[in-house]
Amino acid sequence: MSVLLKTRVTAIGPEVADLAEGGVVILFADGSPPELAEVSVLHLTEQEPSEDAPQKGASITLGPVSATITAVGSTAWSKVREMGHVVISFNGAAEAERPGEVCASEVDTGALVAALTPGAVITIAA
Repeated sequence: MSVLLKTRVTAIGPEVADLAEGGVVILFADGSPPELAEVSVLHLTEQEPSEDAPQKGASITLGPVSATITAVGSTAWSKVREMGHVVISFNGAAEAERPGEVCASEVDTGALVAALTPGAVITIAA
């Protein structure tokens, strides 16, 4: 299995749990503007993003929570590479609604909220 991105959570914005309960996680690299940090999972990359975007069927793990990528928006991976930003929707959608979105299989949102802690590792692999 090839790791396409490995990053570690550094901080959790105060509105992240509400979004995660709805199956949405917003990642932003450390140093994001304060208004974005409120809704974001801030992270520090441990393994730089690969050149190529993940494809449908790649895996994403957030701590103990695992899902399968079901769609990747047209600009999602370039945003990950440029600024460490992506919206992950755990909705199982076959097509991303927004260009900067990665969709993944549905997960237990309670487990997702619990997994969002500083120090948690997020990995995308194929």
